[in-house]
Amino acid sequence: MPRRPNIPCKHPGCNRLIPAGSKYCEEHTMQHRSYARTTKEKGYDGRWRKARARYLKAHPLCVKCVAKGKYQKAAVVDHIVPHRGNKKLFWDESNWQALCKSCHDKKTMTEDRYQEFKY
Repeated sequence: MPRRPNIPCKHPGCNRLIPAGSKYCEEHTMQHRSYARTTKEKGYDGRWRKARARYLKAHPLCVKCVAKGKYQKAAVVDHIVPHRGNKKLFWDESNWQALCKSCHDKKTMTEDRYQEFKY
């Protein structure tokens, strides 16, 4: 059976060919490693699930919907400032807010999508 042809590396601007089924060449694999981490590796483990359930019980409504005058049940505990691996920011409850799935998805795609670099 013939093998699948090599494909280009998915890193923007890289045209190196890699085996089919891979995503990045050897040079760019380390740069994109954080994308491949599991949710448990990112800190969303049993301890987080318990804290999340407790927080949602105390804050049952979506804060963004309430600000618009709608009453929607919250389903997600969102980090107001994205933690990006910072454990102190991850567990800081003053950085948490209760959101419905729709509001969380909108916020994530608009505000949290790109990492901001400060110089």
